[in-house]
Amino acid sequence: PALGVRGLRVARANEDLLTRQLDAIALAAKELGRDEKSPTWVMAPMVATAREAKWFAGLCAERNLTAGAMIEVPAASLMADKLMPYLDFVSIGTNDLTQYTMAADRMSPQLAYLTDPWQPAVLRLISHTCKEGKRFNTAVGVCGEAAADPLLACVLTGLGVNSLSAASTAIAGVGAQLAAVDLETCQK
Repeated sequence: PALGVRGLRVARANEDLLTRQLDAIALAAKELGRDEKSPTWVMAPMVATAREAKWFAGLCAERNLTAGAMIEVPAASLMADKLMPYLDFVSIGTNDLTQYTMAADRMSPQLAYLTDPWQPAVLRLISHTCKEGKRFNTAVGVCGEAAADPLLACVLTGLGVNSLSAASTAIAGVGAQLAAVDLETCQK
């Protein structure tokens, strides 16, 4: 269920499972010779509160892993100033963020007009998250359908997004569009 026990909430209910997963990641990173110069990033999904971010970041710090969170819940974006002190990076999951912001099931054809990634309310949340990311020196990425839209990629870059994660089929179009503009143009 979209509003059920999922993401980090599953991990909090099964902490042993998460710690075993983090231990395995840390061991693999060590065996690969990863260190501060080439850190291993681990991201928690569906983080909603600073308490959750702090808890996850603490588990990562114990294992020398770089902690991040998905920003998929409007509360996480609105409270980014409280989450970011604990995190090294965030990735905005635009599909879920749009669904939860617009209270519209993205699988419903009747509500498709509400799940458009250009929704002004969603762009405002992304902008706010980017401003807080800049303030706390926390990298902000975007994944989801929004990152695959060449024109929206320019807007996202202008808002302060540091990285985009899109389907491989979108990379050429997004890359060509971003190569055709400069940052100042994106910020207009």
